[in-house]
Amino acid sequence: MQNTLLLTLFLPTIGVLVVYLTGKKSAKAAAILVALIALADIALLSTTVPIILDPAMEHKYVESYYWIPILGSSFTLFVDGVSLSMAVITLVLILTAALFSVNYMQQKKGLAEYYALLTLLFVGLVGVFITSNLMLFYFCWELMLVPSYFIIGGWGYKEPYKAAFKFFIFTHAGAVFVLLGIGAVFMVTGNLDMFAAKEALMTAQPDLVKWILLSFTVGFAVKMAVVPVHMWLPDAHSEAPAPMSALLSGVIIGAGAYAILRVSLGTVFPAVMATYFGSQFLHGLAVFGVISAFFGSLIALVEDDIKRVIAYSSIAHMGYVLFGLSLFPFQEAMAGTVLHLVNHAVSKGLLFLSAGVIMKQLGIRNIREMGGLARQMPVTATASIIAALSIGGVPPFACFISEFLIFVGSFRTINNDSFYLLPTTLMLVATVLSLAYALRYTRHIFLGPTKIEKAKDAPLFMKCAMIILMVFVIVLGIWPTFFLELITTVSFI
Repeated sequence: MQNTLLLTLFLPTIGVLVVYLTGKKSAKAAAILVALIALADIALLSTTVPIILDPAMEHKYVESYYWIPILGSSFTLFVDGVSLSMAVITLVLILTAALFSVNYMQQKKGLAEYYALLTLLFVGLVGVFITSNLMLFYFCWELMLVPSYFIIGGWGYKEPYKAAFKFFIFTHAGAVFVLLGIGAVFMVTGNLDMFAAKEALMTAQPDLVKWILLSFTVGFAVKMAVVPVHMWLPDAHSEAPAPMSALLSGVIIGAGAYAILRVSLGTVFPAVMATYFGSQFLHGLAVFGVISAFFGSLIALVEDDIKRVIAYSSIAHMGYVLFGLSLFPFQEAMAGTVLHLVNHAVSKGLLFLSAGVIMKQLGIRNIREMGGLARQMPVTATASIIAALSIGGVPPFACFISEFLIFVGSFRTINNDSFYLLPTTLMLVATVLSLAYALRYTRHIFLGPTKIEKAKDAPLFMKCAMIILMVFVIVLGIWPTFFLELITTVSFI
């Protein structure tokens, strides 16, 4: 099919109105419709896999449409191994979030609007991963923000609009830096395509390029929620409804990391890679990665709110990802970093969904008030423990193999740059802290004496959503080959 990617965007775009109208009659039907649209998009994207694996096609599938000639800009959609991996896992999270919402949101009001906003978020997320046009990228980047704000504010917990406003201000401020970077790229190159701009920037003034690089990276780092621009994340993740928390932590912050890899490092950085600033920039990423990993892990070790524990662990894992990005362009490190975004998405999505079950069934958030739930909620307990062990880096679950590949890349980098010896050592220590808060989380909630009698396990649709993600967490830990084959087709320089 010649218009596969256009149709991938078109389906959820048209789906916003259809889902809304369906939701007016049946919220359950609207949820299932969102899941079916996500499933259809997965099927469409899967047709590009043979092209991406084919060296004769340059491991890339591209569609280009006539658009805004005054800017020399085509409406360009593309997928390669990295963007396809991110898009597919995003669709899996959207599918499970929609299914989970059937039971989780059933007593809420305004569900037609909720599912329509979820579909609109779907458009923005997928669009970010499948376009090489910086203007379209920015449009989708901002499109993620609006439905997220209204979902957090409209269906959150105690002070939802306060958390939503904090999220909006921080991430929109970051988007200003992204827009400045895009404007500067067009000013210097006269082009808005990432791949064409990359070639043109190679002949630009290095002093100007470094400011473009910093502008993009700061903007993307806000969405990624690394220290010190992380302040919006704990409140937004803990106040949002569980399906939205799964998307926030699973793929929205991951979109920030993808953007650093694709735009900052993939498009702009090659022009300054051979300079002193280039090496210092990567060292800076490593330092902030280590700080984020330690900060997130240490707070998660002492936090008692079930969702805030998971939220701070997201900051810690974005620290791992940022450290991995600092190893650019070593293949093992980049493959491990992208795979970690995939693995973290399913693991953290599963952890937030299982936490949502616990909060809905028990009506409490403090993990110290829980205990012994494994006997009463076996499916939820199994899902949560698998997710927690994955986040803790325990084999054979998903996050272990991607963390391992990042460290393989870091050891290779040490041979060329001794600076990485200390950050690598510290990141190894951080993995121990991750396991510590994962075990603490599991012990307080599921082990020990039973503190709450007659706790019920998850209803059917919640169980189905968790089982889907459980399968991914286990399979990706044992057989990550499919995604690694896709990711390693990409040349990062």
